[in-house]
Amino acid sequence: MRRRVAQPSSRGFLAVEPVRTTLGVDMSELRRVGREERERRERDLLSPAATLSSQSRGRERPEEPDTYRTCFERDRDRILYSKAFRRLKHKTQVFINPEGDHVVTRLTHTLQVAQIGRSLAQALGLNEALVEAVCLGHEVGHPPFGHNGEVALSPYVEGEWLHSEQSVRVFEVLEPLNLTWEVIDGIRAHTWKVDPPPATQEGMVLRFADRIAYLVHDMHDAIRAEILTREDLPADCLEVFGEPGGEWVRRMIRAVIDESLEQGVVAMRPEMLEAMHRFREFMYQEVYLRPESQKQAEKAVRILRDLVDHYLVSPDEMPESYRQRQEPLVNQVIDVVAGMTDRYALRVHEQIYRPFGPRRDTAEIL
Repeated sequence: MRRRVAQPSSRGFLAVEPVRTTLGVDMSELRRVGREERERRERDLLSPAATLSSQSRGRERPEEPDTYRTCFERDRDRILYSKAFRRLKHKTQVFINPEGDHVVTRLTHTLQVAQIGRSLAQALGLNEALVEAVCLGHEVGHPPFGHNGEVALSPYVEGEWLHSEQSVRVFEVLEPLNLTWEVIDGIRAHTWKVDPPPATQEGMVLRFADRIAYLVHDMHDAIRAEILTREDLPADCLEVFGEPGGEWVRRMIRAVIDESLEQGVVAMRPEMLEAMHRFREFMYQEVYLRPESQKQAEKAVRILRDLVDHYLVSPDEMPESYRQRQEPLVNQVIDVVAGMTDRYALRVHEQIYRPFGPRRDTAEIL
């Protein structure tokens, strides 16, 4: 290997001579790998069940293809740089408006889902860029305060208000990114209650990755918050999952890989899926629906409904960008409230309903 020699540069930085060889291999030339080459690699290397970017159903508004990125890589990048994605860092996963530095938020949950999704896609020969795009975009429509926000907003719509539908609305109406049909479909159907299911196997990967991620990190958060201890965890689930921690994720991922390879479609070993269902019920009883959580959830629901009711009466107080579209007022109001972060919703509520009172810490409000 040639030795790097530091040389002074005109801008005050040290100029480093590039390394030309590594372990005897000539590194002096780089090879251009453009979109067409990447698409060819997909055709050569991915499983027959994979979704090829060259065969995408396309976008609502046709675009010229990128020189280097496939259409799904392009979508992934657009989502990552969106404002809605950035807001996830201040939105609740389980614990409302958490004060601790290590509590999982919607953003860290999303990143963990993407990591699990990539692991599954790589092992099953699926389109990794498509999986990553749907994983990164699946939570952007989530309202403040976790699933309590969905409860708060449901009375204002027909049926049930779903964050999956709002995520699609974010990318099609509020922050239109002109995403491919496959990415929109995967985001739309990532929740198990939505029917029909995803049209692609990559969309099915998101369903399993999402469930794996939230069961594992919700357990860790509950133990960190001293709501649960290791001894509280159901013994029959531990027999299937192993010791709490990384072993849970490894076993769950392996259960998806092994069953998917046997079935020819993305699936999970029945015994693992049943254990996850039992553990989910345990978490609802011991964490999600415990009296302390319910009391806080009721306050969160009231705060969001207060905000919706206020803006329905005083729409001029909404941000102007939400009032520019010709559609029902209630849709505009829900867009405003659903897009808020936890702390912003609390601050606006205080400004509206306690304009002359002393500023309270958010922990005092909830």
